[in-house]
Amino acid sequence: MKQSRKTCLRYCCLLFWLAASIHSAFAQTDIDGIMMAKKNLCVGPMYGYSSWKHYWEGTLKRENLNLGTVSSQMYSVMGAYGVTDKVNVLFSVPYVRTKASAGTLHGMKGFQDASLWVKYMPLETKIGNGDLSVYGLAGVSAPLSNYVADYLPLSLGLRSKTLSLRGMVDYQAGKLFATLSGTYVFRDNIKIDRDAYYTTEMHYTNKVAMPDALSFNFRAGYRHNDIIAEAFLDNWTTLGGFDITRNNMPFPSNKMNATRLGANVKYHLKNLKRLQLVVNGNHVIAGRNVGQSTSINAGLFFIINFAKKQAPVSTTPKAQP
Repeated sequence: MKQSRKTCLRYCCLLFWLAASIHSAFAQTDIDGIMMAKKNLCVGPMYGYSSWKHYWEGTLKRENLNLGTVSSQMYSVMGAYGVTDKVNVLFSVPYVRTKASAGTLHGMKGFQDASLWVKYMPLETKIGNGDLSVYGLAGVSAPLSNYVADYLPLSLGLRSKTLSLRGMVDYQAGKLFATLSGTYVFRDNIKIDRDAYYTTEMHYTNKVAMPDALSFNFRAGYRHNDIIAEAFLDNWTTLGGFDITRNNMPFPSNKMNATRLGANVKYHLKNLKRLQLVVNGNHVIAGRNVGQSTSINAGLFFIINFAKKQAPVSTTPKAQP
């Protein structure tokens, strides 16, 4: 079935996850159950703000008066393009600023890690009163600048090249939907600006072995015409690493686990046919070697149709290929 302009606008709602969480300890990427229409581009700016005062030092939850409140701001341009109705390409280019409200550590600013994803929908079928869709995704990320990774918690990121593989299932019945996804993240080793460091043993090298990671996400809510509203729960687990030692700074190869609870809302501006607003908020409810952050994100996205003919309006609540 062909896709409509509203289908494309609905797709942008969760696309902004490429940028919304990329500056956190566990970067989430495209996790929605909607495909972009062929020859349509969704692109726009994104702003995100995240802060925390308490953090987990291993399993011990504490605060550090030498840091106060640690905050980060993210400015990003991101988008998605429909190569076909079943194949989409997504990208994000973020600029990040960090700071601490107390102590002597200076914040950093600069371009972080660019990401590029390919999303494929091999299967969509009718089951019961709803539609079941299956997706496969592959993504890569790489640093855009030579920022310092060994400066946590104020570094812009971990400066590790990554390869991510994701499987996802989406089911929609009427106006209600649920989406479940799981991702394996391969992380490349990094180099730091010192010749020796200690983890659980001494290492006489500037190379740091970065552990891989697993991520799971569940989201459910309302999806119809100009509005999408959903709640989500996600988890990031590092497959290896070690805990922050008492009163020490974090290290790039630490075990960093976190569980977040949040919500997304999207609204299509009816008077501006190809413009929509998206807002997201989330809070870390459990973690290990990460800050208990609260984040808010907002974006404004535009649809550009490069097809020769405008696709007809679909009457199907969920986006169809």
